[in-house]
Amino acid sequence: MSGRWRAVATVFRKELVDALRDRRTLLTVLVSSVLMGPLVLLAISALVSSLESSAEQREVVVAGIDAAPTLRNYLQRQTYQVRVAPVDYERRLRAATLTDAVVVVPRDFEDALQRGDAPLVEIVADSANQRSQASSARIARLLAGFARERAGLNLAMRGVSPDVLEPLQVQERDLASTQTRATQITGMLPFFVLMAVLTGALNAALDTTAGERERGSLEPLLMNPSERDALVLGKWAAVASVAMLIAVLSCFSFLPGQWLLRSDTLAAMFQYGMREALLFVAVLLPFAAAVSALLMAVAIRCRTFKEAQASTTVVMLAASLLPLINVFSLGQESPWYLWTPALAQNLLMTRVLKGDAIGVAQMGPPLVVCVVIAVAAVWFVARSLRSAAIRS
Repeated sequence: MSGRWRAVATVFRKELVDALRDRRTLLTVLVSSVLMGPLVLLAISALVSSLESSAEQREVVVAGIDAAPTLRNYLQRQTYQVRVAPVDYERRLRAATLTDAVVVVPRDFEDALQRGDAPLVEIVADSANQRSQASSARIARLLAGFARERAGLNLAMRGVSPDVLEPLQVQERDLASTQTRATQITGMLPFFVLMAVLTGALNAALDTTAGERERGSLEPLLMNPSERDALVLGKWAAVASVAMLIAVLSCFSFLPGQWLLRSDTLAAMFQYGMREALLFVAVLLPFAAAVSALLMAVAIRCRTFKEAQASTTVVMLAASLLPLINVFSLGQESPWYLWTPALAQNLLMTRVLKGDAIGVAQMGPPLVVCVVIAVAAVWFVARSLRSAAIRS
């Protein structure tokens, strides 16, 4: 091993040991990577399980049900339990203390049916109350069934076949695979992994640049006869190693995290195995190396740790907002997505969750962009350290 690479290895070992001794870095590694997978999957599972349990309760909250014995009979025949709505149901819906949509029946419901009129039945929900909004579709289908039954009885009394109301048979066919449907719920997982890598790289990058400058240990380090490039490469390798470690642990944490899934439906749909974990790692490792160098380049010009934190906010904000482009585009992907950092990684990991094939054509552009960012940022850090050494 040449003297230059021996210096790189020495700086790398020193910076890596210092980073792992830092309690903030260790806490970030443990919380953001090891525990992230189980905690996120547990939260999603709890949400899906609560929605499923509310759907299985087969309850309907009705205001004015005493004026509609016919509707009560139909609901009971559908094995639904009718619950009288509270007087202040609108206030409780807004406050989210009432989680079911309310069916409001008019006082002249039975009279309108006898006259052959169509009484107006309201389904009251609050779109900000997601649980009540979710129950609205189920109640609408239930009331549509009551309407079809009444229409069929009216036609049968007049000697007309109820089939005249259905001149067309409609059957839905979903082309999405099981994994694709699961991403409607688990599509947020790539975003959490990206944020974990960014957070893990942030503390290590700030500490090895602005942190050392604030402690006064950077200038004595620059007085060593070792080359500046070797010093920068060692520091960058240590920060990138921490970020890559978090990426690997985060991706593999979803494997045992699946044991905590409380929803059988979600457990059957969420197919995340060794293949998916390895593809996640392959996507994230270049990103971890690039973002480590970029954060170091931003922080190297700062005098204090707090100043570096404020400066790197722009990078963190951009990395958190770019993946939202795919959400706002409603699934319509453009070729330039693969050339945009953070957005490309989020897109590729989402494709992995959907079960799509990932080839060189998809992996190539993000890899090229990450290499360019890493090389440019490392060069900038080395140039900044040379300037600092001359001034000192």
